[in-house]
Formats: sequence, C-alpha cells, structure tokens
Amino acid sequence: MTSVPALSRALVDAASARFRPAGRFAYHYARGKIGGDAAFAALLHQGMLPARGRWLDLGCGQGSLFALVLAAQEQQARGEWPGDWPAPPQPLHMRGVELMPRDVQRAAQAFGVGHPVVRVEQGDMNQADFGQCDVVTIFDALHYFDHERQRKVLQRIHAALAPGGLFITRIGDAGAGLPFQLSQWVDRVVTWTRGHRMPPLYCRSIADWRALLVSVGFEVSSQPMSGALPFANVLLVCRVRDNAPPAA
Repeated sequence: MTSVPALSRALVDAASARFRPAGRFAYHYARGKIGGDAAFAALLHQGMLPARGRWLDLGCGQGSLFALVLAAQEQQARGEWPGDWPAPPQPLHMRGVELMPRDVQRAAQAFGVGHPVVRVEQGDMNQADFGQCDVVTIFDALHYFDHERQRKVLQRIHAALAPGGLFITRIGDAGAGLPFQLSQWVDRVVTWTRGHRMPPLYCRSIADWRALLVSVGFEVSSQPMSGALPFANVLLVCRVRDNAPPAA
C-alpha cells in the first residue's frame, strides 16, 4: 500500500481560509475535506499532475481541490514548500463543473468573479461540454448515475484528452465487502449534511471498473486511497493510450 503523508497544518489553514467569505459551512467543510482527504494529499505528494496544462474537475463541489493547489503554489513561492515533495502543479486553467447550485455559489464567493485561473460552473457532467483538456478528475461521483451513463461520460472524457492525457478518479470497490458498505453509509451521511438528496447508487467492483476503462481506451493503474479510514476507496490513474482508437 502506498503511504500518503498528511498535508501540513499551515497548508490546510491557507487553503480553507479562502472559503471564509462563503460562510461557516463552506469554511469548515473545506477544512475537513482538504485536511482529511488522502487523495488530495496523494496528488501533491506523488506528483501525479503535470506541471502545466488545462484541468477539468467534474463534480468539483465548491472547489476545495482548486483552493489546495493555489495555496500550495503560494507556499512554494514563499520558500515554504517541503523539499522532499515535487513542486506543486501550475495549471494554466482549472475548470470545475458542479451540479449543485449552492456549491457553485460557495465557489464564486471563495474565488471571486473573473479569477485568472479558476472557473467553477453549474452543470451536469452528463451534458456539459468538456472541451479539450490535459487532465480530468472525478472524485466519488461516478456511482451517482447508471452504468450506461458512466460509460458515456468516460468515452467523452477520453475524447477530450490528447494521447497521453490523464484521467484520475476515485471509486469504491463494490467487491470489498464490509469496508465498501461502511464507505457507502458515510457517503450517504455526507451527501445529506451538504443538503442534497441521496440518489440510487450504481457501483462496480474494482475489476469491473478497470475493464470498463480499458475498453474505453485507457491504460489503468490503481492504489488504495482511503487513508486511515476503514473504507474500500481506490484511486484509478488512467492515461489515454497513444495507439487507442477514438472511443465509440
């Protein structure tokens, strides 16, 4: 299992402070998400993201991950970035698509109007135009719509990425037994506390997710990504195969 060290308190403080103008809930949610999500720390510690490029985050919520990247850049500029971590990415553009209007409003209050790098817009990833990008991320959202729409979204992501483009997603392994059931229960609680209705869930085993992604045209690697929690979360790091035909 790959070890993911925790983000520093100073980095969590700086990233979550951006959400103070959006209210207490947005601020405290950001603190919990940024400080407690092992995937966020892994992206930075393992240098998964390219140094530059166009980034699309689908189901981005209020943009907590964007705030983390910006805070990491600022920390590096002040000479406070850990010397044994890769330099934080410097995306040319970070665009988020989020279904829930309240989260989009919180993002607008956090980043302001006309931010030079960040744009969070309201939309459904099943309908939104993905454009062309270098990196696409989806964390804990694919299981909210049925298997056919999952395939269509993944095909559209593949089409939006150039050869070698990167798609990173975290999923729950439905074949993992009790840890998976526990993670689903927590997912429902978090969704409810954010003021959202809980839709039916369409989950797959890790083997089925890998098979689907390979059939779409990705090369896939995986690593456990639950942090210290007894869940069944897995991070899938997918690259567009150079010789892959366009997804049908």
